Amino acid sequence: MNHSAYDTPAAMATDTQRPPRRYLPETFQVSEWAALEPYFLELRDRAIESPAELEKWLLDRSELESVLSEDLAWRYIRMTCDTQDQHHAEAFQYFVSAIEPNVAPHDHALNEKLVQSEHLDGLDQDRYRIFIRSVRQALEIYRPENIPLKTEISTKQQQYAAIVGAMTVTLDGEEMTLPRAADRLKSPDRNVREQAYRIIQERRLRDAEPLDQLFDELVALRHQMALNAGFSNFRDYMFAALGRFDYTAQDCFRFHQAIHETVVPLIDDIDLERRQDLDLPELRPWDLDVDVSGKEPLRPFETGEELLEKTVTVFERLDPFLGDCLRTMRHMGHLDLESRKGKAPGGYNYPLDETGVPFIFMNATSSLRDVITMLHEGGHAVHSFLTRGLPLSADKHPPSEVAELASMSMELISMDHWDLFFTDEDELRRAKKTHLESVLETFPWVATIDKFQHWIYENPVHTKAQRHTRWTELFNEFNQHTVSWKGLERFKPYLWQKQLHLYEVPFYYIEYAMAQLGAIAVWRNYRQNPQAGLEAYKHALSLGYTAPIGEIYAAAGIRFDFSTAYLRTLADFVREEMAKL
Repeated sequence: MNHSAYDTPAAMATDTQRPPRRYLPETFQVSEWAALEPYFLELRDRAIESPAELEKWLLDRSELESVLSEDLAWRYIRMTCDTQDQHHAEAFQYFVSAIEPNVAPHDHALNEKLVQSEHLDGLDQDRYRIFIRSVRQALEIYRPENIPLKTEISTKQQQYAAIVGAMTVTLDGEEMTLPRAADRLKSPDRNVREQAYRIIQERRLRDAEPLDQLFDELVALRHQMALNAGFSNFRDYMFAALGRFDYTAQDCFRFHQAIHETVVPLIDDIDLERRQDLDLPELRPWDLDVDVSGKEPLRPFETGEELLEKTVTVFERLDPFLGDCLRTMRHMGHLDLESRKGKAPGGYNYPLDETGVPFIFMNATSSLRDVITMLHEGGHAVHSFLTRGLPLSADKHPPSEVAELASMSMELISMDHWDLFFTDEDELRRAKKTHLESVLETFPWVATIDKFQHWIYENPVHTKAQRHTRWTELFNEFNQHTVSWKGLERFKPYLWQKQLHLYEVPFYYIEYAMAQLGAIAVWRNYRQNPQAGLEAYKHALSLGYTAPIGEIYAAAGIRFDFSTAYLRTLADFVREEMAKL
């Protein structure tokens, strides 16, 4: 990554140095379990004679957790940046198989030590209420027999990234990744779109069987973990493991229904307009990403460096601090933005707990979607910076309903400054309208994936054929009611396999719809009063996970509410904004 002239530490308001260690030696690095174990044993055996000593013990434990977390993060980052490098894969696998299983029982023992301490009530109960609640939950679901299962699951999850990361296709004599090939779905030439669509789906289908088999194995392992922990299914186990104190599975089902009643008809209307604008007798799956103007796809940047440069300026315009966050990451080399062969799919912002400066990974190919991804992950990054000073590692990891609020809100509140990417007024309108359509489209797809997960783990011994049938039913319930799949039916049962969350982070998906709803509300506040809206957003994020979800949303000036009425109000707001473009 090239550094610009203003990329000097003196020009950055955010510190690039990790804070000094107060427990571990400054030179300590994670190498093998034998070097780590003495610190866990010291924490386990340390005498605690007062609330102040208990608090010091908590901070020392948190430092150890931060060092471990950051070491694992770098192993994961290096592995995903190059899935073909055996050394990186082995380094990650070593942590998963030789470090994590040894940490787990010690972590459990430290949790027990905390809740059994006679000085627990002497801690600031308001300050530590969320942390202590999470510790008690972890104690309830901990089972030593699940430690080797978690190791096996982590190993299998790696296989998904390796299989998908190796997928390439050849178009016009050029070998390319699937994300790069998918850019052709925006071509005004319908034949080009159809060719790209079919070749991408055919390539995915080649690995459908190994991906199905891998998923069967993951479902079986996850179900066994749930049974071991005293749950009837993995869904209920995960609701406990994810700390979902604020809503239930039934609330999710009601949210699915609300989406079906309010957003799905809006998407159907948008698709009908699309068919008319494109003057087509029928819509096909390869017609959904092309701009209806008939113009070439938007190309908001040419290189990863240009994408970053423009995003820094967008953030700077919103608030100088936000720009400094990305400058700091660039200065430290904490960005890998461009798509290439052998790179894992997707995008992420990985928090680095000890340094406090996260890492952004994505697969940019010069599309509008890449701009959104960069803004999205940049929102996560800002969240990392805003929680950097919180004393406990656990404080810096709010649940996804809050984490995704940070990222999705950034997509929307940054729109006033997209002229940096789109200097032409017509292109700017196209970009905004396209994104607002995708905001609404988030809801049906999330409902499809989430409802699918509930069914999978409520019926863990289902067959592959039953899974394919159920997926197709749910896809048809929420998606593409005006699209013809004639002759493409064999692809539809496998569309779920492209959703890495199902393989790598099960049940982490409904949060996207909850946070999308919250983000629309943040954007509406920002529209009414930009300065107050932005300050409330930053204040909410700075709380990390020191308050319940509802209180964090309230700090942002919005409601944690996914009722039909609230969803309809905010979806209508988006449609009104689209109508102004």
